[in-house]
Amino acid sequence: MAWYWRYEDANGDPVTVEAVPSEAFTSQADAESWLGETWRELLEAGVESVSLLEGDRVEYARMSLRPA
Repeated sequence: MAWYWRYEDANGDPVTVEAVPSEAFTSQADAESWLGETWRELLEAGVESVSLLEGDRVEYARMSLRPA
């Protein structure tokens, strides 16, 4: 099953970001590494939070991209 990030706005609604296309990953570790490299671009493009999914199963829900 593929892993992927769902991009969300401030209300938690899904958003599409053309500047950073959605990608599918073969492992959770690959997905997490990719997010660690691109979270700033996502934030600049208007993404406030992300959820990590494996197929239809949610692994992480609404993880903020804003620094704590």
